[in-house]
Amino acid sequence: MSTTTTPALRKLGNSDMHLTPIGFGAWAIGGGDWQYAWGPQDDAESISAIHRALDLGINWIDTAAVYGLGHSEEIVASALKGMSKKPYVFTKCALRWNEDRSIYNSIKAASVTEELEASLRRLQVDTIDLYQIHWPNPDPEIEEGWEALARLREQGKIRWIGVSNFNVEQMKRAAAIAPITSLQPPYSMLRPAVEKEQLPYCLENGIGVINYSPMVSGLLTGKMTAERVAAMPADDWRRKAIEFNEPRFGRNMRLVELLREIGSGHGVTPGVVAIAWTLHHPAITAAIVGGRNGRQVEETAAALHFRLSDEEYARINAFIAANPV
Repeated sequence: MSTTTTPALRKLGNSDMHLTPIGFGAWAIGGGDWQYAWGPQDDAESISAIHRALDLGINWIDTAAVYGLGHSEEIVASALKGMSKKPYVFTKCALRWNEDRSIYNSIKAASVTEELEASLRRLQVDTIDLYQIHWPNPDPEIEEGWEALARLREQGKIRWIGVSNFNVEQMKRAAAIAPITSLQPPYSMLRPAVEKEQLPYCLENGIGVINYSPMVSGLLTGKMTAERVAAMPADDWRRKAIEFNEPRFGRNMRLVELLREIGSGHGVTPGVVAIAWTLHHPAITAAIVGGRNGRQVEETAAALHFRLSDEEYARINAFIAANPV
């Protein structure tokens, strides 16, 4: 699958940003030694992964303050240093950390403002393209936090504001204060829950959707095995994740074989098929795809262009329906 042609861009909600169908996800490059780590990570590999993504035409990066407790944002800044034409950079607030590296939630106005200033410093930018509330916790603070984001946008420190992991009721509360540019939910063939309420709501209200974990954190890439899971570093959160353990793991590996069969006819990997499945939904603007080195980025870059036929999409859905967990 060629990646030399320009991918079709998609407008994100009410913004002026037109995104490539996939963006670079910077969670794993935050490195190890924190609560939701993916194990140790080589910073030089991370920078080369970002450079390869941009070379292949990807025009946006999604990170968060909490990824590596600030480290992911610093790596993004290092990768983009000196570039005349930079990609859009999205980051998030609301997950903070203590000196002992334990994580806590806050969406209070003062906390959000402090987080934004820290992210601007780490990213070495004057304005964040899209600033998102990472999790709607604590729920009673949503209004205060969203009002703060709207104010900071008026000050020119943020271009657009979005939410992540919100349900419809929480989005309605935020939208009553200021327009929502985007929602960032988990969405994949193994985690389709947002199809019921959130995606229809976003479609009806012109809210863009950038979904995360379309390949279920590497599970659907075609490279995962029981041996690989067992060999993961002790601080890799996936070791304990439900989809990476039986009884679900065996079913998920059979699903990967179907994705491999479909992808082989087009010269693409199971992971690219998994990403394309999410992009098939009309509410999805673009998908976040992580990469820890240039090779991983190259393996999923075909998702910039590859699309499933309605028949292939239906085959995957039929397998999932016939093999419930």
